[in-house]
Amino acid sequence: MSDVLLNPSFPQEEFDKAKKQQLSGLASEKTSPDAISGKITSVLNYGTKHPYGEVVTEESVGKITRDDVVNYYNSYFKPNVATLIVVGDITPEQAKAQAEKYFGTWKQGNISARNYAVPQAPAANKVAFVPITGAVQSVVDVAYPIDLKPGTQDAIVAGVLNSVLGGSGFQARLMQNLREDKAYTYGAYSSISADEVVGSFSAGASVRNAVTDSAITQILIEMQRLVDEPVPDSTLQTVKNIMTGSFSRSLERPQTIASFAYNIERYKLPKDYYETYLQKLNSITAADVQAMAKRVIKPSNAYITVVGNKDIVPTLEKFGKVDLYDENGSPFVDLRPAPIGVTPKAVLDNYIKAIGGKDALAKLKSYEMIGTMSMAMVPAPLQLSVKMKDNAKLKMSINMGAMELMKQVYDGKKGAMYQMGAKQEMEADEIFEMKVQADYSAPINYEKHGIKSALKGIGSVNKEDAYVIELTKPNGAVSTEYYSVKSGLLLKSVSVGTGEEASVSETIYNAYGTTANGIKFPSEYSTSSEGQQMDFKITEMKVNPKLDDKDFSVE
Repeated sequence: MSDVLLNPSFPQEEFDKAKKQQLSGLASEKTSPDAISGKITSVLNYGTKHPYGEVVTEESVGKITRDDVVNYYNSYFKPNVATLIVVGDITPEQAKAQAEKYFGTWKQGNISARNYAVPQAPAANKVAFVPITGAVQSVVDVAYPIDLKPGTQDAIVAGVLNSVLGGSGFQARLMQNLREDKAYTYGAYSSISADEVVGSFSAGASVRNAVTDSAITQILIEMQRLVDEPVPDSTLQTVKNIMTGSFSRSLERPQTIASFAYNIERYKLPKDYYETYLQKLNSITAADVQAMAKRVIKPSNAYITVVGNKDIVPTLEKFGKVDLYDENGSPFVDLRPAPIGVTPKAVLDNYIKAIGGKDALAKLKSYEMIGTMSMAMVPAPLQLSVKMKDNAKLKMSINMGAMELMKQVYDGKKGAMYQMGAKQEMEADEIFEMKVQADYSAPINYEKHGIKSALKGIGSVNKEDAYVIELTKPNGAVSTEYYSVKSGLLLKSVSVGTGEEASVSETIYNAYGTTANGIKFPSEYSTSSEGQQMDFKITEMKVNPKLDDKDFSVE
């Protein structure tokens, strides 16, 4: 530990790896409504000029160099601002001797202090909306900054207040109201966070589109109720019992003891702060909780953020002026109108022309794509194979060496997924997706597949203009495809599943390869879904290889 801390080498290879992992995480956040909501809330609460509201983007990460990391280490890693906590079967004398032995040469240094304006809650409710095309749920967050310092009696009272409103457990009012009574959501929660710089309040849930405004109304009602009415003694006692049990159980972990010691040192708390915690907790009255509610619960001075389908925006105007943002907290730039005469059919026909033309594709009876798939948590790329036959059968397999990890097979009628040998039959919607994927000319056959297409306008993908085509599938699922105005090639696709917890999936096509007979295929593309990013690289596409029907057998 001493060697790592005092003699870091910051190898370029490890720096590049860490940077790649962060970029992968950012890409996956684009498809996570919860991640987007958290980012927008931070931007609104603190502003982008405050460290707590700083937005990390691919562009900002891309600018970071190894020298920046070294300079940061040299500027901020100093023993005079560090605390060493030791918890274990060791004496103070032994711990001190080891600390002096291994850290005694660590040199002190000055660290320049930075001051920032203290963020304030808005004068009136403000609504921020981030549109996700086709989303069937909205992520709602009612939030604002508060002045609440850690290690104070106020922080303990605020913890009780939060447990009543939306802390963990089904007894919390938000859970009882939005889930148990109204069935708007699977879970509704709140948090009241203390911080030495600026604290925060948050209350929210993921709810169906149709009840987004109703859910916000109920959250605000529960907030106002805490301001207007004292908490019943029975409720207060239940919360105290839960918090007492949680605190007592936490003492079983050495990490908890270490964090308590650190907090006492960091925030200059009384040495017996945690020894007397339960006494402080049990002394709290209903009047204390209501007084705290009047100070930190602000149902009329909140940032109300919603991530969801743009169609619900008119229903949110009752809560305040609605401002639209993109996933990075910048003002949302809507689509520009497409030129008169441009139709979905024209865009899709142009795509077919761009990847080789109808005549060349008519001769494509089968193919085999060979390449790799990489993921941040997997140390080495996996082998990828995709086979298609007769524009009607499809097989995709992922291997680690000789071991097959995953396989998807569609024989033209039935489909199945195999993971480590375990078989799972595909549902109707999954079979439909495989059927469309098997058709290399699918964009000009969407109507035949029962897919409706609509031209929404011109957007941008990595600063390149793209026609935006919205597709509605027979089951109601919506996806959006972005075709380059310049080249006609597909640049991005975003799909949203059906159901109350439908996931969003985004694929960015970064490069195309060309076969000997002129057919283009995506050679580098990345797919982000449910917090994970998968990077694909196709190194070879064999055109019209002889494939055996047995390859596509659903066993």
